[in-house]
Amino acid sequence: MAVETPTRPAPRRTLYEAGHAFQCPAAPRLGAVLDSSVLCRIRMFGGQTGKWTSPPRRDRELNGQHSVSIGVLSKDQDDVALINSTLRDAGHAARCHWVNSPDALNDTLMEHKVELLILNCDSYQDSISAVIKQKDCFDPEVPVLALSPDADEQAIQRAMEHGACDLVSISRKRRLQAVVSRELRALRAERALNSTLQSASEYRKQVREYMQSSKSAIALVAEGILTDANESWLKLFKIKSFDDIDGMPVMDSFDAEHHAAIKGALVATAAGKWAPDEKLRARGAHDADSDSLELRFRAIDADGSKAVQILIEPPSNANEPTKLVHDALKRDPTTLFFHRSQFIERISKRLKRKPQSGLHVLAYVKPDEFGELAKKIGYLDSEEVLGQFAEEVRKRLHPRDVAGRFEGTSLMVLLERGNANDAEVWGKQLAAHIEKHSFEIGQTSCHLTCTVGVCPVSDAFGNLEELVAATIDAWRLGKEGGGNTAALNDELDENTRQREFDAIWVKHLKAALMENRFRLASLPIAGLRSDSVKMFDLLVRMIDEQGSSVLPSEFLPAAERNNMMKNIDRWMLMAAVDFCNKNDADRAFVRLSKQSILDSTTSDWIRQELEKRNFDCSRLVTQIPERDAAKHIKQTRALVARLRKLGVGFAIEHYGIDQNRFQILDILKPDYIKIDGELMHSLMTDTAMQDSVQKIVAAARERNIRTIAERVENANAMAVLFQLGLDYMQGHYVHEPEVVLEDQLSGRHMTLDELASAGS
Repeated sequence: MAVETPTRPAPRRTLYEAGHAFQCPAAPRLGAVLDSSVLCRIRMFGGQTGKWTSPPRRDRELNGQHSVSIGVLSKDQDDVALINSTLRDAGHAARCHWVNSPDALNDTLMEHKVELLILNCDSYQDSISAVIKQKDCFDPEVPVLALSPDADEQAIQRAMEHGACDLVSISRKRRLQAVVSRELRALRAERALNSTLQSASEYRKQVREYMQSSKSAIALVAEGILTDANESWLKLFKIKSFDDIDGMPVMDSFDAEHHAAIKGALVATAAGKWAPDEKLRARGAHDADSDSLELRFRAIDADGSKAVQILIEPPSNANEPTKLVHDALKRDPTTLFFHRSQFIERISKRLKRKPQSGLHVLAYVKPDEFGELAKKIGYLDSEEVLGQFAEEVRKRLHPRDVAGRFEGTSLMVLLERGNANDAEVWGKQLAAHIEKHSFEIGQTSCHLTCTVGVCPVSDAFGNLEELVAATIDAWRLGKEGGGNTAALNDELDENTRQREFDAIWVKHLKAALMENRFRLASLPIAGLRSDSVKMFDLLVRMIDEQGSSVLPSEFLPAAERNNMMKNIDRWMLMAAVDFCNKNDADRAFVRLSKQSILDSTTSDWIRQELEKRNFDCSRLVTQIPERDAAKHIKQTRALVARLRKLGVGFAIEHYGIDQNRFQILDILKPDYIKIDGELMHSLMTDTAMQDSVQKIVAAARERNIRTIAERVENANAMAVLFQLGLDYMQGHYVHEPEVVLEDQLSGRHMTLDELASAGS
């Protein structure tokens, strides 16, 4: 038997009939409910549907922290006591006022901040409509709740159609409590919203007053259009009245060259991506004097819609003679950029901290063939051209860029850009602009071009000197290509790959140090005159996790780039002591890296370690490459002097003939010099090189320095060396390197801290 399911009114139809585009469960009186209490809450959320977020529990319960002022409209005073007790049972600190007539209602609304009116429809002389009309004269926000002995759906609907927020049966106390809580919450939310709107209106008023009274030039822009501007803005851009620019694009106020930057700043500000303290430099469209305007951007709310405020600070008062004098002393009078020393000082500090965004890029800018130009226009006027050239460069700098006159006609700039390619584009745009620009000297016009070298700052550069050299190399590359362009030093990509490669090696190196997987290899040094002294050149090998030997050429470069050579040097020194004791060696040569040379604790560490082992220090010879010794001659000299007091010998290795530096021999006074092995490849046939080597040998003999030839591969080379008068030789012809210590340092594992510390 089929059972007919009773139909319910469609909820969507009910809401549409009430004028609401809203989705929720059906209810016979839902349209009227939305017209009263719930509607105000919908308005709070902009009229949008969505997930309802409940207020905090403390606010939901209204547990007496806020006293509730309620007017009870009834002829029977017992209704006051009934409602009072009912609401207190629900946790409301109710303060009920008995209103038994319309006159009493006027007095109550005037004297008290009533939050709810409860009307007993059967015990009050006025109807719901009359009560609502009367209370609207005092506070339209206050809701009216109707009471009746019985409250069916039709009665509730009629009451709400007359303006009541709801109709509650006197006998249904729990429903009364719920409806009161709902209406109080809705009322307070609506009052808070109105207060916020009032505050926003007051804020807009204050913004307007601030704009008009400010000495800074301020304009409001919405979607690129000027919507407001103060008197300072009009004065700055020489505009008679705002009516002349109202509704005009803000770009019309600035030079076309800066339109793209200003548009980007406006878009970024509107999207919340522009830092408030960031400045944009732009030039006015009709005033050449406004080329140094600094614009600030800030998103604001203007008359209920989003806008961007552009602020231009007034020119600072430069009437400070002392400040002007100090500033002039720091700057080159021709280019107005920093002097070389001031520039280097500033960028050195800047490079110690990361840029706010992107990366630092160093640029080297130099006019092409400036000497030829000076001949044409005169040497006196050429300095004026250089000044104009510097001014064109300055106009294309960002506020955070730092520029200086580096040398002669060359300029150097530390740029802050998104990436290296951005800096290269900057350089090419500068070169293109300079090529088209006309430089005026009196009645004479001249043209020139320039070449720009750019190099990004990276950890691959050990110091500022290396960064500057790489930047000048990039300029030289552009110059060799014909000039009038910008060239990028692309070592950054290579260095990035190198750092990724080094990260793997660093892990292996640390593990090898901790697990004692380094081994010592010895290469005998043979005497060309006598074999009475047993000498060995000590090399290092690393053993990987599989037990295979790793050559120094594979891991030492990574160790040097990642500041780990000092630890390996100290491992080698301790291993050399054990090697001498176990193999009865007279001399053991151990290399010291640049890191050990520059570390002031190296000599003290060596002294303490040798004293602990009671070792004869004369059996140890430290050797340093000639390039490192010459570059850090002061530190090398101090280290050698301290070690020589202990009896440790000293040798300069890879000594070449290109520089012919005999002076370094007098300064460092080495016991040995090793002739660079690269010379051995052509020494046998190149008579000029043989003469140079013979001069080195003679100079060394005069200073009582013994000479050693590196990388001797065959008997022919040995014969030539003997004829040239060298004392010793080493290489594969003498002996292959041999791993001599399988369990170095008695198998004891040394920690990195022990290797690095200066006295452990």
